[in-house]
Amino acid sequence: MPEREQHEQQDQQEQVPTTRLPVIAFLVSIAAALGLAVVYWAGGQPQWEGVLLCLSLGGIGVGVISWAHRFLPEGPDEEEREPTASSDEQLQALDAELVASEEEIGRRKLLVRLLAGAAGALGLAALFPIRSLGPKPGAGLKASPFTAGDHLLTTQGKRVRPADVEVDGFITVFPSSDPHNANGPTLLIHMRPGQNQPRPGRDDWTVDDLIAYSKICTHAGCPVGLYQAQSGLLLCPCHQSTFEVADGAQPIFGPATRSLPQLPLGTDGEGYLIATGDFSAPIGPGFWDQLR
Repeated sequence: MPEREQHEQQDQQEQVPTTRLPVIAFLVSIAAALGLAVVYWAGGQPQWEGVLLCLSLGGIGVGVISWAHRFLPEGPDEEEREPTASSDEQLQALDAELVASEEEIGRRKLLVRLLAGAAGALGLAALFPIRSLGPKPGAGLKASPFTAGDHLLTTQGKRVRPADVEVDGFITVFPSSDPHNANGPTLLIHMRPGQNQPRPGRDDWTVDDLIAYSKICTHAGCPVGLYQAQSGLLLCPCHQSTFEVADGAQPIFGPATRSLPQLPLGTDGEGYLIATGDFSAPIGPGFWDQLR
C-alpha cells in the first residue's frame, strides 16, 4: 500500500477521537454554565459557583485547544515529487478525500454549534448576577416604609397601645405594612409629662407623651439604642452621637450633624398607635445626599 494512502487512513482513524474530546468539553461547559445559573438563582453557594464557573471556562478552553490542535503541523514531512499525471489509484484517493472532507465539514459544524452553545450558556449565566447590583444610592436608601395609617408593631408583631410603654421606657417598633424593611426600626419613647418641647408644626405628633424617632443614626446608619431617661438623651453606641429627645432629637454631641427624623403618631378607633404620616426628614446618614 502506498505511503500516502497509509497516512490518509491513519488521519481518518484519528479524526474521531480528536473530534470526540472537544465535543465532550463543550458539552461539559454548557452543563456547568446552566448549573451555575440554577445555583445562583436558587440563592447562591460560593463553593459550587466557583466549581461550576471553573468547569464552564475550562470546558471552553479544552475544547478550543483540542480542536485547534488537529490543524497544527505535527512535524516536517517530505515526499518525493511524483509525475503530474494522475493514476487511477490517485483519482480514487482523491474521491476518498472528498468524501472525508464532507464528513469533516459536518463535524466542524457540530463543533462550531457546540462552541456557540457553550459561550451562550456561559453568557446566560453571567446575566443573573446583574440583579445583585441593585439600585444606585439615593432615594432608595432614604425611602421610609411608613405610610399614614400604619400600625406600630413590636418585634413580636403585636400592635401597641399607649399604655404598653411605661414612663421613661422605650421599645423598638416597625411599620405594619412592611415590618421587615431595614429602614423601618423606630424608637417609641414614653417621656415624662411636660418634658417634650415640640418643634413648630409638631404639636400633635405625640400621643400621651409618647414620641417616635427613627432608630437609624444620621451619622453612619448605626442603630441608636441607648436611652438615658433622667437626662432625656439618646445615644448611638457606635460613635457616641448624642441626641436630645425633648428638642426634636437634635444632636448635642458626637459626629452626627442632623436630628433624628420624627414620626407623627396617632391612634385608631381601637386605641392602637398608628403613624399619621411619614418621617419629618429622610432617614439615615447625611452622606447619602452628598452627590445630589
